Amino acid sequence: MKPIRISKHAEDSCNKRGATNDEVFSAIKHGTRESAKLGRTMCRLNFEFNEIWENKFFSTKQVAPVIVEEDNEIVVVTVYTYYF
Repeated sequence: MKPIRISKHAEDSCNKRGATNDEVFSAIKHGTRESAKLGRTMCRLNFEFNEIWENKFFSTKQVAPVIVEEDNEIVVVTVYTYYF
Protein backbone atom coordinates (compact mmCIF):
# COMPACT_ATOMS: atom_id res chain seq x y z
CA MET A 1 0.00 0.00 0.00
CA LYS A 2 1.15 3.54 -0.74
CA PRO A 3 2.12 5.86 2.12
CA ILE A 4 -0.78 7.79 3.65
CA ARG A 5 -0.57 11.55 4.22
CA ILE A 6 -3.17 13.38 6.29
CA SER A 7 -3.78 16.93 5.05
CA LYS A 8 -4.02 19.83 7.49
CA HIS A 9 -7.77 20.08 6.83
CA ALA A 10 -8.22 16.35 7.55
CA GLU A 11 -6.16 16.68 10.74
CA ASP A 12 -8.41 19.53 11.86
CA SER A 13 -11.46 17.41 10.98
CA CYS A 14 -10.14 14.54 13.11
CA ASN A 15 -9.69 16.83 16.10
CA LYS A 16 -13.13 18.40 15.68
CA ARG A 17 -14.98 15.11 15.04
CA GLY A 18 -13.20 12.79 17.46
CA ALA A 19 -11.24 10.49 15.15
CA THR A 20 -7.66 9.36 15.71
CA ASN A 21 -4.95 8.94 13.09
CA ASP A 22 -4.87 5.19 13.85
CA GLU A 23 -8.61 4.95 13.14
CA VAL A 24 -8.17 6.85 9.87
CA PHE A 25 -5.34 4.53 8.77
CA SER A 26 -7.40 1.45 9.73
CA ALA A 27 -10.43 2.73 7.81
CA ILE A 28 -8.30 3.22 4.70
CA LYS A 29 -6.60 -0.16 5.00
CA HIS A 30 -9.55 -2.30 6.14
CA GLY A 31 -12.77 -0.37 5.54
CA THR A 32 -15.30 -0.49 2.75
CA ARG A 33 -14.85 1.93 -0.13
CA GLU A 34 -17.37 3.96 -2.09
CA SER A 35 -17.24 6.71 -4.66
CA ALA A 36 -17.36 10.28 -3.40
CA LYS A 37 -17.61 13.66 -5.10
CA LEU A 38 -14.90 14.96 -7.41
CA GLY A 39 -13.51 11.49 -8.17
CA ARG A 40 -12.55 10.89 -4.55
CA THR A 41 -13.08 7.77 -2.46
CA MET A 42 -14.70 7.46 0.97
CA CYS A 43 -13.56 4.62 3.21
CA ARG A 44 -15.76 3.53 6.14
CA LEU A 45 -14.98 1.43 9.17
CA ASN A 46 -16.94 0.92 12.39
CA PHE A 47 -15.21 0.88 15.77
CA GLU A 48 -16.57 -0.21 19.13
CA PHE A 49 -16.98 3.02 21.09
CA ASN A 50 -19.15 2.60 24.22
CA GLU A 51 -18.49 6.15 25.37
CA ILE A 52 -20.11 9.54 25.57
CA TRP A 53 -19.76 12.00 22.70
CA GLU A 54 -21.31 15.44 23.03
CA ASN A 55 -23.30 14.41 26.11
CA LYS A 56 -24.82 11.27 24.56
CA PHE A 57 -23.78 7.61 24.85
CA PHE A 58 -22.91 5.74 21.64
CA SER A 59 -21.82 2.14 21.22
CA THR A 60 -20.31 2.57 17.74
CA LYS A 61 -18.16 5.18 16.03
CA GLN A 62 -17.79 5.07 12.26
CA VAL A 63 -14.71 6.78 10.85
CA ALA A 64 -14.99 7.78 7.19
CA PRO A 65 -11.94 9.40 5.63
CA VAL A 66 -12.22 10.85 2.12
CA ILE A 67 -9.08 10.13 0.12
CA VAL A 68 -7.40 10.88 -3.18
CA GLU A 69 -5.01 8.29 -4.58
CA GLU A 70 -2.05 9.98 -6.18
CA ASP A 71 0.83 8.29 -8.00
CA ASN A 72 3.06 8.00 -4.93
CA GLU A 73 0.75 8.42 -1.95
CA ILE A 74 -2.78 8.42 -0.58
CA VAL A 75 -3.90 11.85 0.61
CA VAL A 76 -6.63 12.14 3.23
CA VAL A 77 -8.68 15.18 2.23
CA THR A 78 -11.19 15.21 5.11
CA VAL A 79 -12.54 12.88 7.78
CA TYR A 80 -16.15 12.33 8.83
CA THR A 81 -17.28 10.50 11.95
CA TYR A 82 -20.70 9.08 12.66
CA TYR A 83 -21.81 7.96 16.10
CA PHE A 84 -24.61 5.49 16.65
